[in-house]
Amino acid sequence: MELQRGVVGDLASMPVLAKAVQEAGVVTATARVLGAARAAGVRVIHCHAAFRADRAGTPRNVPLVNGLLRNPRHMRVGEPSTESVPELGPDPRDLVSQRFHGMSPFAATELDAFLRAEGASCVIATGVSLNVGIIGLTIEAVNHGYHVVIPRDCVAGYPAEYGEAVLANTLSRLAHFTTSEELAARWSR
Repeated sequence: MELQRGVVGDLASMPVLAKAVQEAGVVTATARVLGAARAAGVRVIHCHAAFRADRAGTPRNVPLVNGLLRNPRHMRVGEPSTESVPELGPDPRDLVSQRFHGMSPFAATELDAFLRAEGASCVIATGVSLNVGIIGLTIEAVNHGYHVVIPRDCVAGYPAEYGEAVLANTLSRLAHFTTSEELAARWSR
């Protein structure tokens, strides 16, 4: 979820989040998970956020988003900022689900259809942020009937202590936890 150049990469508009991701090693750990998934024939779906240049279709009801939209070039469709960070692909076998509004990748996107077409019963949630996005992804996945697994080293929030509190006090009641190494080892069997 949103491991994009304009979110956590070289074009990040929220440096504090990019720093948290870097310090936690999220990109390296997620690359391990994606490589293992692809090798095991598990479909990888990148959940991206983007905005039209004219911002049409993007409600102005979220203070966080309103602040980001003050920059007219922020995360515009087709711009490098909307791409995945290079270490993660996408690989030609991967799918990309892009959303223009909302805080969850399930909001008015093809994500659920992609998952159902793959016969998925479980969502492996990676990315950002534990502050908002991963919570939304997890709740919506559960609402759609999926089991959720979160590799703890593949997610981050800021400050780091808050991210840990979200994992312990919110997400632990909705999802199962693992690590990138445990998941990769399981898929290699």
